[in-house]
Formats: sequence, C-alpha cells, structure tokens
Amino acid sequence: MISKSTIDKVFDISRVEEVIGDYVQLKKSGSNFKGLSPFTEERTPSFMVSPVKQIWKDFSSGKGGNVVAFLMEHEHYTYPEAIKHLAKRYNIEIEETEQSSEEKEKASERESMHLVNEFAKTFFVNQMLNTDEGKSVGLSYFKNRGFTSETIEKFDLGYSPDEWQAFTDQALEKAYKLEFLEKTGLTIVKGEKRFDRFKGRVMFPIHSMSGRVLGFGGRILSNDKKQAKYLNSPESEVYHKSKVVYGLYQAKKAIAKADNCYLVEGYTDVIQFNQTGIENVVASSGTALTPEQIRLISRLTNNITVLFDGDAAGLRASIRGIDLILEQGMNVKVCLFPEGEDPDSFAKSNSLEDLQSFLDTNAQDFIRFKASLLVKQADEDPVQKAEVVRDIVHSISKIPDQITQEIYIQTCSNLLDVSEEVLFSTLAQMLAKERKDSGRGLKKKSLQLVKDEPIEAPVQKVDHQYVLERSIIQLLLRYGSEKAYFIDIDYDFEADQPIEVKREYVVFEKIFVELQEDEIEFSNSIFKALFDQIIEVFVKSGELKIDSFVNHLEPELAQEVTSILMENEKNQLHDWKRQEIFVLDKSVLDPREVMETILNLRRYLIRKKVQELSEVIKEQKENVDIDLMRETMEYNGLEVLISNKLNRVL
Repeated sequence: MISKSTIDKVFDISRVEEVIGDYVQLKKSGSNFKGLSPFTEERTPSFMVSPVKQIWKDFSSGKGGNVVAFLMEHEHYTYPEAIKHLAKRYNIEIEETEQSSEEKEKASERESMHLVNEFAKTFFVNQMLNTDEGKSVGLSYFKNRGFTSETIEKFDLGYSPDEWQAFTDQALEKAYKLEFLEKTGLTIVKGEKRFDRFKGRVMFPIHSMSGRVLGFGGRILSNDKKQAKYLNSPESEVYHKSKVVYGLYQAKKAIAKADNCYLVEGYTDVIQFNQTGIENVVASSGTALTPEQIRLISRLTNNITVLFDGDAAGLRASIRGIDLILEQGMNVKVCLFPEGEDPDSFAKSNSLEDLQSFLDTNAQDFIRFKASLLVKQADEDPVQKAEVVRDIVHSISKIPDQITQEIYIQTCSNLLDVSEEVLFSTLAQMLAKERKDSGRGLKKKSLQLVKDEPIEAPVQKVDHQYVLERSIIQLLLRYGSEKAYFIDIDYDFEADQPIEVKREYVVFEKIFVELQEDEIEFSNSIFKALFDQIIEVFVKSGELKIDSFVNHLEPELAQEVTSILMENEKNQLHDWKRQEIFVLDKSVLDPREVMETILNLRRYLIRKKVQELSEVIKEQKENVDIDLMRETMEYNGLEVLISNKLNRVL
C-alpha cells in the first residue's frame, strides 16, 4: 500500500508535459503543447497537453486526464504501478512490500507476465555479473565486443546459464507460476519436462517505450549450426514483435531532441552507436519493418534515416520496405556504409565526430538514393530502365502529400532522363489503379445496402439539461474563485416596484446560492458528484487548484473535468485565427454568461414541469383540478419572467 503523502509528492513533482514527452513529440502551441495522438492513427495533431493545469486531452479518441491517467491508458498500468513508475522517474522514495504468493496469484495475467519478465531480466543480469560461468562466458562476450559496464547496465544485458532448468527452477522457487513462465516463452513445457528457452545465450531484454520488459532476444555463443544464432521470445499477451522497436526506450529522448531517428537492423548496432555517443538509434530486430513500428517512431519525430550494411545482400529488396515509411507521411533518408562495414563495426572503429560526420555527409534522400541505385543496376538496358522508372514512381505514389510528390517527380525526371509528363502520367495511373482496387470491396458492399425506399437519418435530439448542467460545472472550474458584479432584483417598498441592484459576488457563491434558492438538483450523476466536490473545495479553501483537484478525483470524474477544461484549447488545433474565424475567449469571465446559464436551466426545468402538469390535466378531462390549473399558470408566469430577463421572446 502506497501512503497518501507519497502519492501527493508524486503528483506535486511530476510534470505531465515531461512524462508525455517521452512518448509523444510535443510542439509548443500557445501556453500548451500539441502532438499526434498515441492512441489513434492520425497525421493531424489532436492531442493537447496543458502544463498549467497538468492535464492532457486526446480529441481523436476522447481520452484525457492527469499524468497517471496517461500511463494507465498508454502503458496499461494499474494505478499503483503508474505511481511507482513516476516515483522511480523522479527519484522519489516509495515504500514497497514484497508480494506474497497470494498477491501474485491475484495479479492479472498480463501483469503476472510482466512480473515474470522483470524477474527474468534481473536473473540474467545477476547470473552474468555474479557467477563464474556468467563472467567467463556472457560478460567476456560483451567485453570483447567493446561494451563498457555502463553500456551493459543501460541495456540490462545478461546471460542465461547453459543448464536445462536453471532459470525455471529459480523462478518456481520464488513462487512465480509455471503457467506464466510458459506464456512468456521463457520456459518450454513438454508434458512433465521443463526447459529454459534461452539456455546458454547472452540476453538482450526488449523494453516497451516506458521501460517495461516485454520479451527477450538471446544470442547463442557456441558454433552449433543446428541452433538459431538469435532466438526471440514468442508472441504473447505482452510481446508483439511487429509492434516493438528495440532500443526505443533508451532512445526516445534523443530522438525527440534531434528530431531524427536512425534505424538499424540488430541489437548490437543500437548498443554500439549508443556507446559511441549517438543515442537516437533503434532497431527493427531483424524483422521486416511494420506500420505499427513506424507509428511508434512517428510519435517522436517525422524523420527517419535508414542505415544499411556496406555489403548488404539484396539491397534492392531491402529498400522496398521503406515504402511503408513513406506511406506514413515521414521523411526518409538512407545511408550506406563502406563495403565490409556495418553500423556496429563502423561505430566501434570511429570516434563520435567521425561517425557523425560520415552520417551527415552520406545520408541521402531516399528517392534520390533509390533512383541512383536502380539506374546503375539497369545500366543501358531499356527494359530494365523502364522497370526502374515504374519502381521509383511506385515509391512516390506512397507519399500522401501531393506537393512532395510533385517535387520528387521533377527531381527524378532529371535523374532518370524521362519527361515529367510521362512520370506524372505513370503516377496518375498507379493512383487510379490503387483507388479502384481499394474501392472494389466497398462498392460491392454499398450495393448490398441499397433499398427501394430512402432511409432518413435519425434526428439527433439535444439534451438541454445535460448541456446546461455541464456549462455550470465549466463555469465553476474556470471562474469559481473570481469576483464579479451581478445584477440582483430587489423590491423598493417605498416606490412599490422592483429595482435592479449591482452587487459583487464570488462566482462559486453566486452559483451555489442561485441553485439553492430553487432547490435545483443535477440530474446527471457525474455533474452532481462534481458540483458537490467543487463546492466543498471552495468552501474549505476559497480556491480550486485544477491539477490537485483532478489528481484526487475518480477516473470517470477526472475524464469529464479534463474534457471540459480542454475545450477551449481545442480551438488552437484548428488555428481559427489564421482563418479569420474568431472564437469566444473562455479565459475571461463574463458575468452575463453565468446568469444566462442559470436562468436557462431554470427556464428549462420550469418548461419541463409545465409539460408534466399539462399531461396530467389532459388526462383529467372534465374533472380538472383547479389547484393544478393555478399551479400550471404560475409556472407559465415564471417562465415569462425569466424569458423577459433573458431578453427572449417565447
């Protein structure tokens, strides 16, 4: 159990923009930050972060909340896990107790698998650093590759003993269940027999963007040709190879800072680059690049530089996968190392200055690189050259931005010595074919939906009471502690007539008193709970600190508060001012808005009451209750008075 004082300290020190900045590339937008949603696939930013309020809102998915809510949504942490993650990040001491066997059994399957992976990482590290076999085999291997102790620690490198059940036996002894050892792939179970999957291998933990261990890569050190050189954890509930990028956890800050990501193939390429001093590098772990992996990188930067071995076999086939990066609207460069070199060897034999200079000098725009490469291969063969032209135009067709497409067409026209008209015509044909192919299934489906009679779309009914109650919560959150002058109606007994009097109120007091006078209760349970809690805070302290208030709300209430508070910020995403559309500034209190909202709610409730009474009177037919008629007329009169006050005509 984490103490309340520790939780409060975590919230006080944590900065939502810093934490989210580890996962999303944030750009300044007024007093806020904006970026691409980490929850949906989008190319136009709809994700907003408010440093002042310490909240975030994703307008594409509707999600929002505080820093803990983000970690719970993005990393699927439980509340305590999110608190512990933040405490670790900000070096806050937190009291933790060892989990009992019973607590381990109660943990969710997913969390149990994470716990097993974390234990495995610690086990492999300990075996390498503190056993004779680990030091002489595992540690020697990494040292021979030139890795320092700091680098080994940074990437949690380890060693799995060359024994059939060393890890499995240790895990079972520590009360980890065999079920989860098998599901993570760490243990292979065949009947009554159990085997360590990574027996006799050096270990490379594979982390999520937040640092959780999802799986492992293991390299064999013997020359046994019957065994695979590299072995990865199998697909599981927590490890999806196509959705993970090796080294992203260690590289995320450097990628965002450099606004560029170097993409290599292997674990040691990443590690050697890091040790040399270039940290914005990740690996696809030997798999073909996937859209999910690209989108992970695109949260941090729009620029990727793909690094190829100097003697990479089948380079032409390798670069075809880069079309996927272009499809995501990213800028792609390619850098080819000298013959006989790969990123690992080149980084190891060069200084940081020389390595950076080589990358800066030799990184080429992908389309230019591809054109140059394929033209050389085609030589003077007209048929091959025609195929090259089609291949390059196919890559250009993957770029979503039309202006970029046109610039590349012009560039390739000079490189390939082919007219722009021919290239544009080929591009148009490819795009038309793609649209036709993608539209076939849709067209067939749509024909099945056609009916003889037209279908009228249902009219969306507005819940006026919901809108007005939500507006009152918004007014309290934005202006609750501010003072303003309001017009009250008093009665001048000497003149025998009503008079208007201007009085100063604190906004939350004015709203509370006005609603209490008419005994107005909120119909929406969320708004009712928020109203009660907001008023309680104001009464106790006289002010409402948004960040502190949100942090102590239940998730459902915090979600609603975030949505309300970030509505004004949504206008920044559309940049209405540049389009000469001027939206009302919600940062400035207008007392008329407060009174109009309250009066409109009163009028709505009165109208609703009149309708209810009218229905009862209709049912009474000849035997109409006179008192009921009188009550209805009084309510009608009240509605007229309120409408006059609002300067509206019934």
